[in-house]
Amino acid sequence: MARHGDRYRQIAQVLARHSLGFLLAVSGLDQRFPRLTRWEGQRAGERPYTDPEHLRLALEELGPTFIKLGQILSTRPELLPPAYMDELRKLQDAAPGVPDYVVQEVLERELGRPAAEVFAEFDATPLASASIGQAHAARLLDGTEVIVKIRRPGVLEKVEEDLQIIQTLAARADRVWGAAADYDLKGIAGEFASSLRAELDYEREGRNAERFAADFASDRSLHIPKVYWETSTKEVLTLERIRGISVNDLAGLEAAGLPPRRVAERAADLAARMVFEDGFFHADPHPGNLFIEADGRIGLIDFGMVGELDDELRDRLARVLLALVQKDPRRLAGALLRLGTSRRSPDPTALAADLVPVIDLYRGRSLGEVQVGRLSFAVLSVLRRHRLRLPREITLLVKMVTTVEGIGTRLDPDFELGTVLGPYARRLAAQRLSTRALLNRITDSRADVIALVGELPEQLRRVSEILEAGGVDVHLRASELDPLVSRMERVGQRLVVAVIASALLRGIGQIMAANPTRWGSWQAPLVGAGMGVLATMSTYLAWTGRHRRRR
Repeated sequence: MARHGDRYRQIAQVLARHSLGFLLAVSGLDQRFPRLTRWEGQRAGERPYTDPEHLRLALEELGPTFIKLGQILSTRPELLPPAYMDELRKLQDAAPGVPDYVVQEVLERELGRPAAEVFAEFDATPLASASIGQAHAARLLDGTEVIVKIRRPGVLEKVEEDLQIIQTLAARADRVWGAAADYDLKGIAGEFASSLRAELDYEREGRNAERFAADFASDRSLHIPKVYWETSTKEVLTLERIRGISVNDLAGLEAAGLPPRRVAERAADLAARMVFEDGFFHADPHPGNLFIEADGRIGLIDFGMVGELDDELRDRLARVLLALVQKDPRRLAGALLRLGTSRRSPDPTALAADLVPVIDLYRGRSLGEVQVGRLSFAVLSVLRRHRLRLPREITLLVKMVTTVEGIGTRLDPDFELGTVLGPYARRLAAQRLSTRALLNRITDSRADVIALVGELPEQLRRVSEILEAGGVDVHLRASELDPLVSRMERVGQRLVVAVIASALLRGIGQIMAANPTRWGSWQAPLVGAGMGVLATMSTYLAWTGRHRRRR
């Protein structure tokens, strides 16, 4: 703590002033700074602040890094009770604009020449100003209207100092506070640090914008601004300016002949495509980042916060969606256990029992008729009770989905997001959990199976050496031999099946490698033959198992 002593003292003082002694204790700051000024939080003539209000005020006072931390926590219902989440959603990331001469210095340093030589016009008054950066309207030399985002000077160093402090305090809390260890606060702090560093890198934001543009290159319903790389760096980002009607302006949409319900459906459909088809989505589509153009296209801006779902995560998500469609609490519990992480060993039976009221929310109705946000928060609240932590990408997904649902219901009170997401979710489950998809994954893992079979002789040799050396004493009664023999028979049978399956998959793989051009004509017969052999072996194992039990 000596390295950032002044900042540690400031953090401790703010926490003490807002009666957050618990955070002081678990972070160890109360021991390092025992004489702190405490404040009861009484406003003149009004009620005292609540604990959630104290937390919000403290984060606002501590500056941009902690404001961002609070905003992230406001999207994590598996970590915080609803009262805290509601309060943290009020955090506003606003700051006074940087002086004009400082902006000009940043532009000249980053672009290598004065702003007047790069831009035909540059408005020194920012359109928006936040604690990390601000946006200015400008015009390129060829007359193109652009928005220029500029990172505040010195903010990177301040954020890095705070991130190091947050990660240090989280690591200590993990050691001394059981609940912190259960939720892996150290891991959460690491995820937050990576996310915030990504937001500070404007070159990365520009690449995100271009990836969205490529994903929707053939779709005219979404407008992604062009990136002008010749006037962009890590600290300056120049984007095509998008003009349109605010998604919150219902009167303006109606006057332009754009039915609000149609706008809501289009926005939801674009969000669903990002998640279920591309696996790459905008994680912060709030109304300030959406514009409806005159032709009905949706203009999307601000690509600093994005989420990405890899194949494994999409498989796990598909299992959750399938369990929800089937209204099966046991399957849902199993799918959530595979999706989340915990340092404890959660009880699947207890988790399934707690999920029954969640499923009752839409029992007798289709999933599309339920408020997705309400259902998501109900599931996440159960996960919080069982101290299960979700991957960052899933929490970003929940945040995005609930934001889109909120926009939809403001545009049309009868809007049901589930009716838009439903077909995409069913297709994802069908694609990720189909027989062909499972067979492809088995084929991909055949190298691991072959390696495992190859290691068996060495493992058996080691067991033999231990037994010959007398390192294991075994005492058996005659009555115990029969179950042991039965189990050995089953193990032997499964080993034989594993070897045969491995050989089968290896053979298919060799055929594919030997003549890829003929794979299309051989695909159906080989898949059918492979599935037939596996089905025959499975039937044999089931029959012999029942025969053994009858004996």
